[in-house]
Amino acid sequence: MKVLLRSDVRGIGRRGDIVEVKPGYARNYLVPTGQAIPANDTMESQGSWMRKARDLKDAANRGAAETQKAVIEAASLVIAARAGSNGRLFGSVTEADVVNAIRSATSISLDRHAIHMDEHLKAVGPATVSATLFEGVVATVTVEIVAK
Repeated sequence: MKVLLRSDVRGIGRRGDIVEVKPGYARNYLVPTGQAIPANDTMESQGSWMRKARDLKDAANRGAAETQKAVIEAASLVIAARAGSNGRLFGSVTEADVVNAIRSATSISLDRHAIHMDEHLKAVGPATVSATLFEGVVATVTVEIVAK
């Protein structure tokens, strides 16, 4: 069944796309929740209008993300954590701690899911963390962990 997506649906498509989905998925989930409407041949113009609006919004968000990237990468982040005499932390520095440090240093609020670490930081010293601000816009942040 072909449907016109009214909002972004993960794994299916983005707003304004005309996609083919299983009839039960469209009938029982997408259409009742308002995320899609059944498509016909005359909906191509409505879909192109939705894609154009989506692209304009994405361009504005990408510009804002580029500005935030420059601010975040220029900031120096220092996180104080309890540590032993050997430089090993009691516990670890998590994504939420990095988000709080970014918020206090730059007043930019991020979701903790935007921060990517290979593993939680468990030692005193510098560490590199990446933050995904927008699709294709990734800020690399250097975090200095100091002992309290």
